[in-house]
Amino acid sequence: MDEILTMAEIEGKFDSEWVLIENPSTGEALEVRGGTVRWHGKDRDEVYRRAVQLRPKRFAIVYTGTMPAETAIAL
Repeated sequence: MDEILTMAEIEGKFDSEWVLIENPSTGEALEVRGGTVRWHGKDRDEVYRRAVQLRPKRFAIVYTGTMPAETAIAL
């Protein structure tokens, strides 16, 4: 996958999945606006393992679904 996608396209193609995005386009507050999808899947740990294997210089990992209410997010 070498196609650059917007976040709307990524969310549409990979609903409720973890997505590894290489060279993400970001806004002023560093929110991800799009980029090149390198890996995706339901298993977060597998996506993180792929990031370690692929070793992209600049990347983001996003979840395209709704986080459960009991989920804590650290920034």
